[in-house]
Amino acid sequence: MPSSDRLPVVGIAGATGFIGQSIIDRLQGRFRIVGLTRSPTRAAQRDDRVEWRHCDLFSLRQVEEALEGVDFAIYLVHSMLPNARLTQASFVDLDLLLADNFARAAEANQVDQIVYLGGIRPEGAHMSRHLRSRLEVEATLAGTEVPITALRAGLVVGPGGSSMGVLLKLVKRLPVMILPSWTASESAPIAIRDVVRAIDRCLGDPDTYGRHFELGGPETMTYREMMERTAKRLGIKRTMLPTPFFSPGLSSRWVSLITGAPMELVGPLIESLEHSVVPEANWLNDWLQETGPAPFDEAVDVSLDEEDRVRVNPRQALVRMDTERLREAKTVRSVQRLPLPEGRDAAWASETYMQWLPKFLWPLLLVVVEGQVVEFRVRLVGTVLLRLRRSAHDSGPGQVLMFITGGVLAHVDDAYCGRLEFREALGRSAIIAAIHDFRPTLPWWIYNATQALVHLFVMRAFGWHLARVEALPPKEVELPEPSSPGARSET
Repeated sequence: MPSSDRLPVVGIAGATGFIGQSIIDRLQGRFRIVGLTRSPTRAAQRDDRVEWRHCDLFSLRQVEEALEGVDFAIYLVHSMLPNARLTQASFVDLDLLLADNFARAAEANQVDQIVYLGGIRPEGAHMSRHLRSRLEVEATLAGTEVPITALRAGLVVGPGGSSMGVLLKLVKRLPVMILPSWTASESAPIAIRDVVRAIDRCLGDPDTYGRHFELGGPETMTYREMMERTAKRLGIKRTMLPTPFFSPGLSSRWVSLITGAPMELVGPLIESLEHSVVPEANWLNDWLQETGPAPFDEAVDVSLDEEDRVRVNPRQALVRMDTERLREAKTVRSVQRLPLPEGRDAAWASETYMQWLPKFLWPLLLVVVEGQVVEFRVRLVGTVLLRLRRSAHDSGPGQVLMFITGGVLAHVDDAYCGRLEFREALGRSAIIAAIHDFRPTLPWWIYNATQALVHLFVMRAFGWHLARVEALPPKEVELPEPSSPGARSET
């Protein structure tokens, strides 16, 4: 716990997003705020409200350094925006890796509490990838000794929010709307103001540690009703024609085309609308409803300016700058989730990979291990394709990290530190095998058509190999309940 003679320190991952910015506005003056940002542009800016710390959330070492001195940590990250010029990974696996880094770093810094904002768990066993990922992140953050307070919400209504931005653009740009069946799903949209109030209420409160709370606004409605009421607030009429079909793929492409939002963002959002997500009863949500919640119409009005346009989000300019920087750097990120046989660890998986790879690619490849150095060579001529050095500081039974230091296939410089890692995840039921910040020497189009595809094929084949070692087909991981429901403690 922070001492009484200083302000408590709150570290926010996702501080540049619209929820993060609203939290900063509410907490300033009562907390010292540390914002984690991957943007060097943002980190270099002077901000009297926030101490910005440049941090690549894919680097455990950098996250540990960024959370140094932090008392409470707020996690708002969702990896649906570009993080390399080429990314070979699903957003589900990216989110798992980022959450694992954050949880480990919080534990290493003895953070008092993690507050996480995720999604409401729908009734029934079936869940969309998006909602399942949100709960998987929650379970991962709860996997250390640091207590977690998990807040679960549906659609958050506020200026600059991605979900609200999509809804507004649909309403404004489509005079006639054909409504798929997902528009009949019910939710309780909640104003950003109330989400931030709930986060503030939980910070440093031991009564919320190890618990989850589902949050919603004062009204339950369908997505169609949200669009109808938004159109009314905008003063426009829209014709809506329902259809009984649910096609996430077609809907995602259509919504992306109409709104201009990237498929990486729209796809998971549309998938999650398959479910009705109404919050379960709990004392924190009751407290929100008793202390002046914002009605939906009021929250929509706050999301608009006097010209009925979405307020400008200053983060968008930074995202464009960083995306262009990533394109120019030509970096690659590849993240794959592989099964981990029971009783094994990351060190075993790394050693197994080095033994398996030359057999799988025989007679083309030779792997030579000398101490902490690993070289991938062309077997017949001895040319070093890649040279890696194992980091003793960053490696152990649960994680093995190797820096890419040379080879004819790798461009090595100080700006981007390429690395290969194996790490345990999900209670040691899975291995994350990842390459970060790799810069190929091959021309980009040749790399995409050759080396990138070979790497992806090899990692999938290694996953099949690990499944055979386990002697059973890989099973879908059953997510543990990371926290108890938000019943008020009587002690």
